[in-house]
Amino acid sequence: MQNFEFYNPTRIIFGKDTIAQLADHVPAKARVLVLYGGSSAEKNGTLAEVRAALGTRTVREFGGIEANPTYETLMRAVATIRADGLDFLLAVGGGSVIDGTKFVAAAVNYNGDAWDILRTHGSDVSEALPFGSVLTLPATGSEMNSFSVISRTETKEKLAFGSPHVFPRFSVLNPTKTYTLPVRQVANGVADAFTHIMEQYLTYPAGGMAQDRFAEGLLLSLVEIGPQVIANPHDYDLRANLMWIATLALNGLIGAGVPQDWATHMIGHELTARHDIDHARTLAIILPSMLRVRKDAKRGKLLQYAERVWNLRDGTEDERIESAIERTRAFFESLDIPTRLSAYGLGTETIDGVIGQLEQHGMTALGEHQDVTLDVSRRVLEASL
Repeated sequence: MQNFEFYNPTRIIFGKDTIAQLADHVPAKARVLVLYGGSSAEKNGTLAEVRAALGTRTVREFGGIEANPTYETLMRAVATIRADGLDFLLAVGGGSVIDGTKFVAAAVNYNGDAWDILRTHGSDVSEALPFGSVLTLPATGSEMNSFSVISRTETKEKLAFGSPHVFPRFSVLNPTKTYTLPVRQVANGVADAFTHIMEQYLTYPAGGMAQDRFAEGLLLSLVEIGPQVIANPHDYDLRANLMWIATLALNGLIGAGVPQDWATHMIGHELTARHDIDHARTLAIILPSMLRVRKDAKRGKLLQYAERVWNLRDGTEDERIESAIERTRAFFESLDIPTRLSAYGLGTETIDGVIGQLEQHGMTALGEHQDVTLDVSRRVLEASL
C-alpha cells in the first residue's frame, strides 16, 4: 500500500426532513448567498425549505448555474457577493451547483485572473469563503470532496481544480429530494458514481485490501440497484443507497493509499466541452474502450474485477477480461446510456479536435503509469466510435 494522508472535514447530515437543520449549521449572523441551478429546486419545494431554515439571516439568491457550470455565469455570482458583502455560500442542487459554488468561494478574494484557479488546478488557492450544500442529485460526490470542474464557454475549455480550502463545511443529503429527478439524470448519476470508483480501483494491485473490497462492494451495489433505482423513483431505500454510494465513491476514502487513473475523465471532459454531451455519458463512452486498449497494463486488476464484481471464473484470462469489459458496457446500456460516439452523431472527424484540446491542456501523460500518451488517447477514441 502507498503512503497517504486522509483528511475530510465535511459533516454529513443524512435522511428525511433534514433541511431544517441548516439553522444549526449556518452561522446565525451569516450573510448568505444561496446558489442553485434551474427551476426544479423551486418547484419541488426545496428552496422554500431552505428559506425557512435560514430564518432571519440576510439571504440573497443566485440561480441559473448550468449542468456544466460556466466561468461566465459563476463570475456574475462573484460580483454579487462582492457588491452585497456576503460571507457564506449555500449550494442547493447537484454536483454542478456544488462545483460552481466551490469556484465562487475560491474566486471572491482571489488576486488576479480567476481563470488561473483552473489553469493552476487550484495550487495557488490560499483561502475561500465558507459554504455548505443541500444535495438534490447524487452523482459526483462533490458534496464531500474538495474538487471542482468548470467550463468556459468562450474557449470551449473544461478544467478541474482542487484545494483543501473548498471542502464543504457540511452537506445535507435528503434522499426524498431525488424523487422528482428526470430518469436521465438518475441514470447519469449511477454511471458517474460507477466510473469514479473504477478510476480509483481498476489500476494495478497495490496491496490495498480494504480499499479494494470497499470499492468492489460499492460497484456490486450499483450493479444491483442501478436499474431498480430508475424503475422505482419513490423507493426511499434505493434512493438513499444511491445517494450514499455516490458520496462514498469520491470522498477520498477508497482512493487512499492506492494508485488512481482518471484518464477516462480527462478525455470525457474534452468531449463535454466540445460537443456538450452529459459528463456521465462521456464516461460511459470512454471507459470500456480505455479498459480494452490498456488491458495489458491493467491485467491484474481486470482479472480481479472480472471475478469479484462479475463472478467470471471460467475461460482464459483474455476471455474473462473481455467478458468483464463487455458487461461493463452492457451495464451502462441497461441504464439507457449509449456507449459509442456514433450514438451522438460523432465520427472520426471529432478525434483530432479532442486530441488537440488534450495537448493544449497538457494532458499528454495520463493514467496511473503516466503512459496514456496522445497516441493512446487517440486509440481509445477510435475504439469508442
